Amino acid sequence: MYNLKIVTGFAAAHNLRNYKGKCENLHGHNWKVEVEMSSQKLNNIGLSMDFKELKSGTEFVIDELDHHYLNELPPFNEINPSSENIAQYIYGRLKKKFEKYEDIQIYKVTIWESDSACASYYE
Repeated sequence: MYNLKIVTGFAAAHNLRNYKGKCENLHGHNWKVEVEMSSQKLNNIGLSMDFKELKSGTEFVIDELDHHYLNELPPFNEINPSSENIAQYIYGRLKKKFEKYEDIQIYKVTIWESDSACASYYE
């Protein structure tokens, strides 16, 4: 099994509805995003996937969130834009984006909201 991982990030504002604490107030983060893909095979030149493609596809999804108030964007206008939900959202968008690849699939997305706190989503 082969795993690829890229690290990127985005900045955005949010608030957690019904949190009953400081995070219920509008605030922002510089989220770090780790995206991991897995594959059982390599192509004819010894790659499971070109990092350039993985970075490009991930940046496409990240750009939808970057420098926005997340609570106004679907699906976060209905669900809380928690790190857990953001990780699941990015995972789902990337799963669709890369479904054309037969031998590689998204493995896990990890969202760091600070240097010491993160949430991951995988299926």
